[in-house]
Amino acid sequence: MSASEIVETNEKIAEKVVDGYKKIEEGVVGGYKIIEDGAVNGYKKIEKGAVDSFTKVSDTFIDKFFTKEGESVEEAKARLAKSKEENK
Repeated sequence: MSASEIVETNEKIAEKVVDGYKKIEEGVVGGYKIIEDGAVNGYKKIEKGAVDSFTKVSDTFIDKFFTKEGESVEEAKARLAKSKEENK
């Protein structure tokens, strides 16, 4: 086998090895991306549930204790915020 044949064979082997490593890399990165997306989506669902629950409790509290006759919760929130700003 001549030197040029050895170099050519070596280059073919190197290409196949690099291609193999690229496939492994893509598989690993793809797997981690799936795990990451699952974790992020799970966190977002939990966060949304917590925020929605807090908002519901807050609105109920304001409705029971701070709304005036015929006033909506949003109007009471606006009135309380305005009162807070005036008292600063």
